[in-house]
Amino acid sequence: MSGFDKVITSYAQALEGLEDNMTVVAGGFGLCGIPENLIKEIKRKGTKGLTIASNNAGVDGAGLGLLLQDKQIKKMIASYVGENALFEKQMMSGELEVELTPQGTLAEKMRAGGAGIPAFYTATGYGTPVGEGKEVREFNGRHYILEEAIVGDFSIAKAWKADRYGNLIFRKTARNFNPMAITAGKIAVVEVEEIVEVGELDPDEIHLPGIYVNRLILGTFEKTIEQRTVRSA
Repeated sequence: MSGFDKVITSYAQALEGLEDNMTVVAGGFGLCGIPENLIKEIKRKGTKGLTIASNNAGVDGAGLGLLLQDKQIKKMIASYVGENALFEKQMMSGELEVELTPQGTLAEKMRAGGAGIPAFYTATGYGTPVGEGKEVREFNGRHYILEEAIVGDFSIAKAWKADRYGNLIFRKTARNFNPMAITAGKIAVVEVEEIVEVGELDPDEIHLPGIYVNRLILGTFEKTIEQRTVRSA
């Protein structure tokens, strides 16, 4: 990798510098748009004590759920426990610290972190356990709680297509948390399905500019279906 060219060729290089007890911001929603190979690399590395901010922790045996198997995650900042029985078990037993955060608030915490905004006020969560212990201000007769931004040591995400400078295009709902997650990492690592030469992407179709991306890797993906739904016979 040199100059503006963000392309690297190995997953070991992609996560070089990731150490125990770091904070990782991860894109994806369930199994949609998750950086599945980067997650597998974290599992291979055996990095532990991680704080991970992501909508949820995948499912049992897939996505971030893989990292729960060896208890590599110390804390999850998430919106949804969902279908992951191991996530629920570790949370209820106290083995895993969980900071449940409304989805919109979580997305804004990532976006704010990427924009250099340390905190913001939101009405979401006021008067509920979400707001306990947080600063409250009143604006125009309505109460708001102060939420701090999230900045990760690393961010990991997936996009559909990129050029070598890291300009990204996401595909449909796989965009989800990925753009905000990328901006919130001090070192942003993105895996993609296709890399093209600079100038081949229509500037009007780029969803996130390469200035936010530090490392870019071409991957192959299983695209696991989280819940298969078919018509009855």
